[in-house]
Amino acid sequence: MPTAIFASFESGIIYAIMALGVYLSFRILDFPDLTVDGSFVTGAAVAATMIVSGYNPVVATLTAIVIGFAAGCITGLLHTFGKINALLSGILMMIALYSINLRIMGRSNVPLLNQETAFTGIEGMWVPLGIDTALNNLWMAVGFGEPLPGTWSILFIMVIITLAIKFLTDAFLKTEIGLALRATGDNQRMIRSFSANTNLMIILGLGISNGMVALSGALIAQYSRFADVGMGIGMIIIGLASVIIGEALFGTKTIARTTLAVIGGAIIYRLVVSMALRVEFLETGDMKLITAVIVILALIMPKVMDRYKDKKRKAQRMTERLNKVSLTTEGKGDNGAAIKSNS
Repeated sequence: MPTAIFASFESGIIYAIMALGVYLSFRILDFPDLTVDGSFVTGAAVAATMIVSGYNPVVATLTAIVIGFAAGCITGLLHTFGKINALLSGILMMIALYSINLRIMGRSNVPLLNQETAFTGIEGMWVPLGIDTALNNLWMAVGFGEPLPGTWSILFIMVIITLAIKFLTDAFLKTEIGLALRATGDNQRMIRSFSANTNLMIILGLGISNGMVALSGALIAQYSRFADVGMGIGMIIIGLASVIIGEALFGTKTIARTTLAVIGGAIIYRLVVSMALRVEFLETGDMKLITAVIVILALIMPKVMDRYKDKKRKAQRMTERLNKVSLTTEGKGDNGAAIKSNS
């Protein structure tokens, strides 16, 4: 069990970067961008292919971000200048990226088992420090039993990277361009009246969103040590699940709180899936079904809770009114009795 939880935290914090990208397109821009299913694989394909070809893993990862950004910009161009429906433009780009990803990889799967990745480089610097031994000993001393496998380096580094991206996103959304981006998602007509270029904002927003998604794909490929052309199927649902779960559990009062909620939602999603797969009658092939059920519950439960709270408030108000009426009636009865006794 501790091993499964640890692995869920590791993968969840990497998928959180993808969830932040989905948050930008769906919540900030109010754009249903299905490019995510393709750009995630694009990031993985570019990074894996470049690493196998002998390029530095960091350079490969940065290149994946640029290619993902370009894919998002093309989706924005299809919608703004091509006047194609938002949903359809994302679908068209997703389909096109499937063939592009196959071209990039040259085959359907690129293994990275014997390749130097960004994570192996980090592990090489981390292991001599002796932090893993200390943390595992502490873990066992606390009473959690078996030591955690592998290394803590990936979790620590990914927490730092993900939080850095979160803070950069928060800062960007508070800049003049970021505010224009948010206003474009809220009310395009209003922001146009201030002479803002909404087309440019949509293109830029989708580019940044898919750049984050591609970064997540590149890191997942290096974490899993392979890139596959089908690894992006249903990725948009995973991103939406992370956003919805995070918003439902942690709230959305501020941008900073919402982006932190999205990260928390991604981790919780991976934990829930990990726990669900431990149920005897469920199999690995049921993962997409589990994802769909989680999203459905995440969408329905807040509404059910709101209705329950609304009914509770109405019942409380009705009780207070009845109490006031009964008190008023009792007061009048006492006065009437007093008048009769005096007469």
